[in-house]
Amino acid sequence: MSNTNPIGLFDSGVGGTSIWKEIHLLLPNESTIYLADSANAPYGPKGKEKIIDLSVKNTELLLKKGCKLIVVACNTATTNAIDHLRKRYDVPFIGIEPAIKPAALKSETKSVGILATKGTLSSELFHKTLDLFANGITVIEQEGTGLVELIENGQRESATMHTLLKNYLSPMIEANIDHLVLGCSHYPYLIDQIKDILPNSVKIIDSGEAVAKQTKSILEEHNLLNNDADAPSQKFYTNGTISTLQDLIGAQYNIEHFLF
Repeated sequence: MSNTNPIGLFDSGVGGTSIWKEIHLLLPNESTIYLADSANAPYGPKGKEKIIDLSVKNTELLLKKGCKLIVVACNTATTNAIDHLRKRYDVPFIGIEPAIKPAALKSETKSVGILATKGTLSSELFHKTLDLFANGITVIEQEGTGLVELIENGQRESATMHTLLKNYLSPMIEANIDHLVLGCSHYPYLIDQIKDILPNSVKIIDSGEAVAKQTKSILEEHNLLNNDADAPSQKFYTNGTISTLQDLIGAQYNIEHFLF
């Protein structure tokens, strides 16, 4: 595998572009290929078997395009499928999971909130993380039902979105949380709205920067870091609406359709 080969990323839609942006910022010499599986979004309500099946399809498409490392830029796919992917394929995989550990360690009120999908909150990996790091901490878990669909449909700043966020965050405010963990890669696109609802004292944590640093570390470990600054390419594919993805990444990037 050449170190000039691209990094692959996939998500159940456009949300993983929040992870892509952090990776592109930290590793500007790297070529990337991003798959938005918007036709199957959200992954959260789907069962583990279906999530693994979709993750395998995404992975095999990225491998056909020569990706040297794959970022599972989806919390639900990470918590349900990454172990299966690592056993099945030889390339390195980077996952994304809710940042419970830093929130629990830094909490002064001993109360933290997590906004995530059903698939993440019900996963074995999530509960293992809770058991390891959240002893003595009150964790307010909230399914973000409907949030991914609104983002995918270009309605992230709609009145419906604001109403849902207010309903989901109100119990966390009442529980005196001082950290909110965003457990879905779509949710960083809601941070400004979330800040308008939460008290200023609540720190919002997402995993994007940590995933980018881990990606760099794994590339270095496998001697796959691209130090050649000669015109890296950034490619985007979606099986959903192009305009939603274009709105998030900018007009300078070309987007193509893909089908499994």
